[in-house]
Amino acid sequence: MNSSINIKAHYGFIAVLVASILWGTTGTAASYAPNLSPLAIGAIAMGGGGLLQALLAHKDIRNHLPHIRAYYPLLLIGMVSVAIYPLAFYSSMRMAGITIGTVVSIGSAPLFTALLEKFFDKKALSGKWFISFVFGVAGVLLLSIGESHSQGSTHTIATDQKSLGIILGLIAALTYSLYSWAAKKMIDRGVDSKASMGLIFGFGALILLPTLFFTGTNLFDEPVNLYVVGYMMLIPMFLGYLLFGYALKTISASTATTLTLFEPLVAALFAVLLVGEQLAPIGWLGMVLIFVCLALLSKADR
Repeated sequence: MNSSINIKAHYGFIAVLVASILWGTTGTAASYAPNLSPLAIGAIAMGGGGLLQALLAHKDIRNHLPHIRAYYPLLLIGMVSVAIYPLAFYSSMRMAGITIGTVVSIGSAPLFTALLEKFFDKKALSGKWFISFVFGVAGVLLLSIGESHSQGSTHTIATDQKSLGIILGLIAALTYSLYSWAAKKMIDRGVDSKASMGLIFGFGALILLPTLFFTGTNLFDEPVNLYVVGYMMLIPMFLGYLLFGYALKTISASTATTLTLFEPLVAALFAVLLVGEQLAPIGWLGMVLIFVCLALLSKADR
């Protein structure tokens, strides 16, 4: 029995890493549509992907609808968080800078998730998880600094704007943690993983997509814009979150969100290999620390 559980957890571990690889391609893909607002890209990619998840799971969703009152609060938390997350995340990077926005948004999400599990699910935080978290956040920080130094940006950001960007990054991290935690809770209560993710992302999409009226006015100006958002909607957001939902069946939400620290590493590698960006030595050290984080988390998970 324990062996079967370990095998399933192993597959869940791999599923999150594959999802992180897919999510890590979004920055490179978005670089091919420089005239399209990142807010529009986030809205249509996550919103469109959410609708596709709901359509795929429509039979499972229909079976669970008679019991929706039992998990309605979780669904409400999840759908609102899905709608807020991409807007806060991309706004954070625009206002605070890519380095700070990435570190705050992605780096603090595992901590928020762990705190949710500790206070609401009464799960103890293991020492191995905490050590892996520290290595992971340090790795993301060094990686982001390495990217920033190599780009040689001299752009200065006003203190007030940077502070607001940090706050938005924390909101992005919290909402990412909330919808991951809510989906995990629904799955633990017997809701099929596809139905859980379909409900949360489908309803979230209904809130998110109308923002395109304000952010996506030039969506149809160039064919490449449609290619970019089509790819991001189908691959990173639709397929990536299907894998993430599968993983939540077998591993905790805190483990899953910590594993997604692999995403900035993948994004940096794609930027170096495909876009031609450079990475300072400190960034490569950050990559090593992220791999240490994943190795420690693998042992802690087993």
